[in-house]
Amino acid sequence: MKNIILLAFILCGLIANSQNKSGELTVIHKYLEFQSQNISERTVEVLLPPNYDENEKYPVLYMNDGQMLFDANTTWNHQEWGVDEVVGDLIQNEKIRPVIVVGVWFDNRSAEYMPAKPKEKLKLATLPDYFKGEIVSDQYLKFLVEELKPFVDQKYNTLTGPEDTFILGSSMGGLISCYAISEYPSVFGGAVCMSTHWPALDGVFLDYVEVNLPDPESHKIYFDHGTATLDSLYQPYQEKVDVMMKKRGYKQDQNWMTRKFEGAEHNENAWRDRLHIPLEFMLGKKK
Repeated sequence: MKNIILLAFILCGLIANSQNKSGELTVIHKYLEFQSQNISERTVEVLLPPNYDENEKYPVLYMNDGQMLFDANTTWNHQEWGVDEVVGDLIQNEKIRPVIVVGVWFDNRSAEYMPAKPKEKLKLATLPDYFKGEIVSDQYLKFLVEELKPFVDQKYNTLTGPEDTFILGSSMGGLISCYAISEYPSVFGGAVCMSTHWPALDGVFLDYVEVNLPDPESHKIYFDHGTATLDSLYQPYQEKVDVMMKKRGYKQDQNWMTRKFEGAEHNENAWRDRLHIPLEFMLGKKK
């Protein structure tokens, strides 16, 4: 987000605004210390669609890695997804339905994003140092479903059903997004998993995926990967997942999409460049 101006405190948060390429005002509500009974307190940001109307109801997209979404000036690698700009322009050009985006900051990515149930199959001695200790992805999902979503639904004008509730992430965030739609199919109707880090813990999550994919009649799932840097490791794993998707009854480009991007690297700039594709797949206006 460019030229952010902090306007005022609201409850436990801040309001920030900027303009997208079309010149429309972008409003973000930022909650600095969102409390939870399940995980550590954290920042949550809520991006409202342009011309947010109190008389309208909107679908909601929950995004992991919240601190990487809006402002390159505050990220560790000086890159950002540019979510406010990408989403705003897609809405302006009527490529997607107006949507509320909820960015959830992480505390410990490995602990919060590594699916917990498959981890039980591994002996502790086989885990790398950054995976040792308690994996709290089940608690993280419980936070999203039982604490954050009710707050968002109460404070904002939302469409609350699974057909209008989506989750999106990249790398480890892709893993937790796939885990979320599998664990809570009655909450999330769509999951976007970009550059999914399938090799985590030697690909142990794949066995879970094979037996826990949600009903293809009522869910949509998007996968992708590049071919450079860390993304160069993903194709063999993704091909196995694609077989699982077909076996489960998903149909390519209908309720499931897998895309490969030649030369794309594993970073926010790459995800930003292709973010419009999964957003249009999940939120595209019905013709």
